[in-house]
This record gives sequence, structure tokens and C-alpha cells, in this order.
Amino acid sequence: MGIDPGTAIVGWAVLEEKDGKVGSVAYGHISTHKDNPTAHRLLEVAVDLEEIIKKYKPHEAAVEDLFFFKNATTVIKVSQARGAILLTLEKLSVIINEYTPLQVKQAITGYGRAEKSQMQLMVKNILKLKEIPKPDDTADAIAIALCHLNSRKIRQLRG
Repeated sequence: MGIDPGTAIVGWAVLEEKDGKVGSVAYGHISTHKDNPTAHRLLEVAVDLEEIIKKYKPHEAAVEDLFFFKNATTVIKVSQARGAILLTLEKLSVIINEYTPLQVKQAITGYGRAEKSQMQLMVKNILKLKEIPKPDDTADAIAIALCHLNSRKIRQLRG
């Protein structure tokens, strides 16, 4: 499972690898309303994520780690959402892996400074989707899940 944390929108994706081929099980996003108090929005993220996890039963999750934000308010809100997400994953005994945006871009495009449009196109092509998943947070969650699958393979090869 890949998760792109946020307060307004949390992207999520459940992927499956069989016989060396990666496919999409399901993907989407959790939206919260900006007028709701922060605590209510975080609860909504946690409750919705718990339902998704109980439905699809992922064993592992990859969550985007915070790397750099220009806006201090944004980093605080995203950090709070990450906390709710990590707590929910831990509560449901899902193994947690964290990757920076740079690591995700490197794993998907081979270039750590790739543009968002390049990432989205690669996600579409890798999973052989008809169109780029929307909103962007959903495509980002798929990229995070793909990054984890690639990283896990490399770790297994290294022993």
C-alpha cells in the first residue's frame, strides 16, 4: 500500500505483485473539508484509512516522508496527518516503510528531480492505465507504492 499524506487530500493505492508483474488492486483518495477543525479532519483520515486497510488487508505500507517544505504551516498540517496515518497503520499491524519524495522520483523515473508530470506518466505506463490517476495525490500514492516494491526487491537481492 502506498500513502501520500495530507490533511485536505490523502492519496492511497493498493498494489499487488504476482509472477513479477505489478498490478493495481485499488486506489483513490480521502478528502476532508477545509472548514472542519483539524482534529476532526485527522479523525476522518484515520477512520477512512482504517476502513480501506480492513477491506484490502495490505501487509506493508509505504508512506511519503517529509523532506522539505517552504511553508511552515503546511509542514505542520502534513506532519499531523502523517501522525494519524502512522498510528492507524501501527494499530492495524501493517508494516511501515517511509520514503522521501526524492527516493520515490528516483525509483520511478531514474531521476530524483523529475517533474510531477513525468512521475504521473510513469505511473500510468507502469500499471498500463488508460489515464493518469486523479487527483495528483492518488498518482503520488501509486508512485510511493511502486517505489516500495522496487526497494523491497533490491533489499531481497542484497540478502
